[in-house]
Amino acid sequence: MRGVGRSLVPHRRIARQDEDCGRQNEVMNAEILSVGTELLLGQTLDTHSATMAKLLARAGVGCTRRMTVGDNMGRIVEALREMFGRADLVITIGGLGPTEDDLTRDAIAAALGDEMVLEPEVERKLRKFFAMRNVPWMDSIARQAQRPESAELIENPNGTAPGLVCKKNGKVVIALPGPKGEFGPMAEGPVLEFLSHLQGGQVIHSRILRVCGMGESEVEERVRDLTHSDNPTVAPYAHTGEVHLRVTARAATEQDADKLLDPVEHAIREILGTKVFGTDETTLEQATIDLALLKGATIAVAESMTGGGLGERLTSVDGASSAFLGGVISYVTEIKCKLLDVREETLNSHGPVSEPVAREMAEGAKKGIGSTFAVSITGNAGPTSDVDGKPVGLVFIGLAGPRGATVMEARFRGTREDVRRRATQSALVLLRDALLLMPDAKPSQG
Repeated sequence: MRGVGRSLVPHRRIARQDEDCGRQNEVMNAEILSVGTELLLGQTLDTHSATMAKLLARAGVGCTRRMTVGDNMGRIVEALREMFGRADLVITIGGLGPTEDDLTRDAIAAALGDEMVLEPEVERKLRKFFAMRNVPWMDSIARQAQRPESAELIENPNGTAPGLVCKKNGKVVIALPGPKGEFGPMAEGPVLEFLSHLQGGQVIHSRILRVCGMGESEVEERVRDLTHSDNPTVAPYAHTGEVHLRVTARAATEQDADKLLDPVEHAIREILGTKVFGTDETTLEQATIDLALLKGATIAVAESMTGGGLGERLTSVDGASSAFLGGVISYVTEIKCKLLDVREETLNSHGPVSEPVAREMAEGAKKGIGSTFAVSITGNAGPTSDVDGKPVGLVFIGLAGPRGATVMEARFRGTREDVRRRATQSALVLLRDALLLMPDAKPSQG
């Protein structure tokens, strides 16, 4: 509802607020408190705290902790007081509505030692809002017109519960509503603007370098010297089948931060070489398709255990049809023989989960589809050993290309879906490595 509450702190007062916090020339640190029993029960997924953490980084404020508590007055107050002992800025999300379990504003007042005060103008607007919609007035609705005495209200354009900005004892508390349509506009609008002025115009800007074909420990060891820097910082973290290196810089603008990030990225690429396949949102399938286009190569797949998962990943890339020709899902032995020319003798001698079968699957797909490369996957994803006694997690990945056929054996751990995902990831790494050995395609003569 527009017009509820006073506006966020005017810009001309931001500098004085910095002085009040004693942080005018220092980096502020923040913590995020998500409030709601539904979050603890897993009934609602908390995406707001991730969004808020990104906004804090854009404003140059470091987020050091995130916490979730249920709708319990004592626990919310305890969490807030604990956060005040560490952080300059605390942001709460949720618990600002009119019901009995909306306790955040009262908990903030208790944690700060504030009295609750009523904003008569806000209550008047609330009464008018509900009357216009023929909704009976309940006394509990008026709770949304209350605020801790040290707080100012943030206008909520899409709801009836204003947000709060509290400033006391050198601390800042910002309270935001939980509903997505209310949280988003408030957080990305006036709150982000306020945070940007509060920190003095700095930003925290990150770049992700994505690495494949190398484990987290090896990556960390190779770039160890770079991880000792304070600005930019370099931190590795593992994902399924790949490692990400997050390089983060603090600067006045994103452009200035990029100038700090560029030489670090260059150094990492010098160390890791072609193991770095992309940055930020680039996926391994995107990098593989782009490389195939650069090399003028085409791709086919022959899948058993993964049931089309590899083909799905490749075809999820825009423009994949210029490089990906098609594939065969040969889930049963008869299809392996009929469509991929896998010999019955090979199947009888070695079983479907074997190196020879993976090789013949790849060769059959390459020949039948007419591609430059064909990748095959056969294995046992579980949950139990197969009829031939092949253990769960045993996978064979074949690659047929201009230089002949090769097969890699892998033993993956985890759930059925983990094994299948790791298999497609390893297949993409194998294919990408082969593509890197090819010369670039010659430009077409026009």
